[in-house]
Amino acid sequence: MVEIFIDANGCIVKLAFERNAFSKQPNHVLVICQLEDQWLLTKHKKRGLEFPGGKVEQGESIEEAARREVKEETGAVVKELQFIGEYEVSHLDATFVKRIYYGVVDKVEEKDDYLETAGPELVRGDLLTLRWGEEYSFIMKDEVIEKSILKIQEKRH
Repeated sequence: MVEIFIDANGCIVKLAFERNAFSKQPNHVLVICQLEDQWLLTKHKKRGLEFPGGKVEQGESIEEAARREVKEETGAVVKELQFIGEYEVSHLDATFVKRIYYGVVDKVEEKDDYLETAGPELVRGDLLTLRWGEEYSFIMKDEVIEKSILKIQEKRH
């Protein structure tokens, strides 16, 4: 089943909790991370707090990209990576597909450079409520995050 909604930027977003739900293969990743009972976010220098993610680089698998993006943006080492779903974002003539993972983090190592982010941010509490704060990225406020967190909670119970 594919759910469709419009995001904060006016893009059409289609979300599915199955693999290869769209005609395009995913070339981006979003990793919803936890370290024990805390959510592991990264502080994007322009957008604010959000989960790590980004583009798959040439020659790497999508799982490798997920682990790399988490390490680059937060310094965290992912010990367990679980497939959650995929979503397609369309705006005007551009479309891309992101694969969503749930990452269980083993540890967070300090780094000298976190690239386009200001590094890790650990958050404790109900992220479905906290994500509406002004310090959070627009990405955190859309239905992909809400429905993905609910899916993760459903799988864990």
